[in-house]
Amino acid sequence: MARVKYATQYDKMTKTPVKGLVVALGLPTTVSMLVTNIYNVADTYFVGKLGTSASGAIGVVFGLMAILQAFGFMLGHGAGSNISRHLGAKEVEDAKRYASTSFFLALGCGLCIMAIGLCRLDGLCRLLGSTETILPFAREYAFFILLAAPAMTTSCVMNNILRYEGRATLAMIGLTLGGVINIFGDWLLMFGIARMGIAGAGLSTTISQYISAIVLFLMFRNGRTQSTFNVRYFTTDMRVVKNILTVGFPSLVRQGLTSVSTMILNNCAGLYGDAAVAAMSICTRIVNFLWCVGLGIGQGFQPVCAFNYGAGNYKRVRTAYWFTALFGTVVLSVLSAFGFLFAPVLVRLLRNDPSVVAIGTFALKAQCLSMVTLAFSVTSNMLFQSIGKSLQATLLSVLRSGLCFIPILVVFTRTFGLRGVQLAQPVSDVTTFFCTIPFIVRFLTSLPQNDKSV
Repeated sequence: MARVKYATQYDKMTKTPVKGLVVALGLPTTVSMLVTNIYNVADTYFVGKLGTSASGAIGVVFGLMAILQAFGFMLGHGAGSNISRHLGAKEVEDAKRYASTSFFLALGCGLCIMAIGLCRLDGLCRLLGSTETILPFAREYAFFILLAAPAMTTSCVMNNILRYEGRATLAMIGLTLGGVINIFGDWLLMFGIARMGIAGAGLSTTISQYISAIVLFLMFRNGRTQSTFNVRYFTTDMRVVKNILTVGFPSLVRQGLTSVSTMILNNCAGLYGDAAVAAMSICTRIVNFLWCVGLGIGQGFQPVCAFNYGAGNYKRVRTAYWFTALFGTVVLSVLSAFGFLFAPVLVRLLRNDPSVVAIGTFALKAQCLSMVTLAFSVTSNMLFQSIGKSLQATLLSVLRSGLCFIPILVVFTRTFGLRGVQLAQPVSDVTTFFCTIPFIVRFLTSLPQNDKSV
């Protein structure tokens, strides 16, 4: 029975029309990302009612969450890409070793970050860009985020493995449940019966993250997946560990630089007061929300790309890439127009402070203008990581979040002041777009025209 089920899944990934398959796998992930970003925005909305400094704390602690996601995505994407290619080659036992090894490594990383962070909480918040007036709020919120660290890192691994197996709907169930619980938990713990303030937002996030992790874990225990998490499949074989870390390294770099960039952004914005920190934080949340809607479909591209590359179906890889890049560009263009036109309303919804609205509106409009370039850049990065081209994927990963953004941010801030802080990300996005072109042109021209089976 299991063999028949796995054969059916193999046929689905290698024979279903590519465009429909990408959409079918991308829609559940889009919903998952949408819900995740909705509860991130909900945190910002509810915390914004506590004041501008509290809103700034959300942006500060975002850097900490990016660190946790950096390790989780590294191990999740690293294992997922290898798992998908092994399943494409019908090597199921190897896939199980990659799954178990990445899961237990993620658990260990989460526990270590939690322990270190709790021992140096104030110093960590200052490092993340907290001002002295934001610090009390950041400390409370970061405490609960650190308690959730093991759940966040392992959830990233489980979510990505499910996606790379082509089981995006199962991942959606776990993440959506956690997101819904967090939204209601925010209201209940912050302003309802508990009235815990920003600590309530943090506790709600912790509870929802552990519930989500448990639900995702159960997906692997009921026989619905080919991968499994079992100590007997955990291995210290350096070949397996190296493959996970090498393929996942672009995700570590990307998310790690996101954390570093957030710290530097908060410090640069902090020169102009708590309103600037809060405004840039709100702008980032709104852009991430629009981005996930526009490029969620790209999450369906990754398993299709990895599975078919492993099976030698190169024509399907090429078709999936162009469809995802073009589809994402069209959707992001529409969303960018919406964000540009309604920028003041969106910022005011999350924090009705005239200074925050003025700073955030200009930053959001500028980022909406550059957002149309993201589909091409991100889809190209996804392609290289999915097929195990870690060097190219790493180089592209460092561009938007670090290699381009950080120098531009520092130079623009010194040259143009607050306006430079607002313009740094859009200029980085456009620069990344042009830097990506030669990488993808070279790869697509070298990709075999014929499949292995031909």
